[in-house]
Amino acid sequence: LSFFSGFGPFRQYLVNSSWEAVKELSKRGLGKNIDLRIMQLPVVYQKAKEQVSKIWTTLQPLLAVHVGLASSAKAIIILEQCGKNKGYQEMDACGFHPEGGCCMLDGPEKIESTINMKTLWKNISVEGIDIIFSRDAGRYICDYTYYASLYYGNGRAAFIHVPPLSKSVTADFLGKALQTIISEMLKQCGEETE
Repeated sequence: LSFFSGFGPFRQYLVNSSWEAVKELSKRGLGKNIDLRIMQLPVVYQKAKEQVSKIWTTLQPLLAVHVGLASSAKAIIILEQCGKNKGYQEMDACGFHPEGGCCMLDGPEKIESTINMKTLWKNISVEGIDIIFSRDAGRYICDYTYYASLYYGNGRAAFIHVPPLSKSVTADFLGKALQTIISEMLKQCGEETE
């Protein structure tokens, strides 16, 4: 079982490309032997963390892949290697930020994904878009959710930042790109997609 999440609307983004991309991916699937579940997470620290905790306790996926919108990204897909525990000062959609700007009081400073994003980044190319490797997911809901998922899932989580939708970057295009990236990720987990 593989689990995927995108985020809901926030700020001026009434349609969040991350959720549109995840919905497209689920339509396409990852081959018949991969059971794929999806969920939309709210752009709210506490709620997103609760949902992620629930995913790991109830579904116990082989891999959880979270997709987020990088509003600054112009037609770039960003593969995030790690999640950070502290520095969350920016307000979420409900006007809150975590106490002490921290995700897990007893958690390490940062947690690395068991997926080697650098290897992944070297092994894939998607026509029409640049893919980059990153070690800083930005200290907002994306980074926070990623850290929580890495924490609950013992590192078996991945985070992908996608750009906003545009004429050249459609939901269909992003769904296809995710399919390519995630098939390669699952190879690293020893699960072949067909």
